[in-house]
Amino acid sequence: MASLTIKRADRLIGASVLGTLLLVWLVLTGFDALTQFVRQLGNIGKNGFTLYDAIAYIMLTVPRRLYQMFSNAALIGGLLGLGGLAATGELTALRAAGMSKLRIAMSAAGVIAVLTVLVVIMGETAGPYGDQHAQAIQVRMRSSNLGSTSSGLWARDAGKIINAKSAIAIQEGDLTTVKLVDVRVFTFTPDGQVAEFSHGDSAVHDGNQWVMTNVRTSTRDDAGIHSITAPTQTWASRLNPHVLEQSIIHPEYLSMSDLRRNMRYLQNNGQNPGAYAVAFWGRAIFPINVLVLVLCAMPFAFGSLRSGGFGKRLFIGIILAIGWYFLQGAMVNFGTVYGLPPLLANLLPTTLLVAGALAYFRRFG
Repeated sequence: MASLTIKRADRLIGASVLGTLLLVWLVLTGFDALTQFVRQLGNIGKNGFTLYDAIAYIMLTVPRRLYQMFSNAALIGGLLGLGGLAATGELTALRAAGMSKLRIAMSAAGVIAVLTVLVVIMGETAGPYGDQHAQAIQVRMRSSNLGSTSSGLWARDAGKIINAKSAIAIQEGDLTTVKLVDVRVFTFTPDGQVAEFSHGDSAVHDGNQWVMTNVRTSTRDDAGIHSITAPTQTWASRLNPHVLEQSIIHPEYLSMSDLRRNMRYLQNNGQNPGAYAVAFWGRAIFPINVLVLVLCAMPFAFGSLRSGGFGKRLFIGIILAIGWYFLQGAMVNFGTVYGLPPLLANLLPTTLLVAGALAYFRRFG
């Protein structure tokens, strides 16, 4: 009987939290997408950018926006869901029936945990896939000579076609530079025949020109095909590194597998993985952050919110979400500036929240 009562209570709490969470999630994501859509309307006409492109860009980025907004929606939705039960006296009845505050909070967190698993899967699959195609639309809009496909970055440069498997942002002090990886340069004759093909492991812009490393160049003439290799080779190109920098997908938008690949590449070349490592560990502890954030917001549903209305609960939820956003960003940046390992920098704000939640539930049960 007790087990049946608990299951009914779990369903009551779960339904209340789930309903408000989904509503808040939809509102937050919709507002974010609408804001970005209005911004994209200002780009119509640039290099053939159309209203269809603006709509396609927004639709492709919806999975990523859902992922980004989930933690805030879980916090506010959880608070509103339990606050609604408190306002109607159902939360008091559950407490009178013997359910502890921690038990009620865990019931709410259980629903959110199931959703978190689905969100993580979406964030590792549909999110990066959509962002890759959305970025291709943005690249075409910024320059008619650039394109981005699943085979990498493509550029037209006078009589050359350039393909780079990937472009990585490298942080050197306060400067961010672009490094092209696995670069292929096709040089064509005026009649459209391939006259020269060069392949380099990487290419960077030194401020004046592009420099390729570990280059193998094959040239075709009437005598046949001739190949030479060189450790470095300058590459006469008008390819603007600042335009390329804007074509790089933000590390926060990449999947963990892509982030790990970029980290290994930079580490193998003796370079700091920087933003990729921070983004990787941020994604790794995302599920923990969501659940801890929700548990830390639960005390507000048991306290003064019983006498407050929807507006009061919504206000406190928004304040908590904004506070968490700035706390997490500040501590991660602080850790990065002072050389803390990226995992530790990401765990600092989470550890503070866990300590706060444990202190509350240990004292007030």
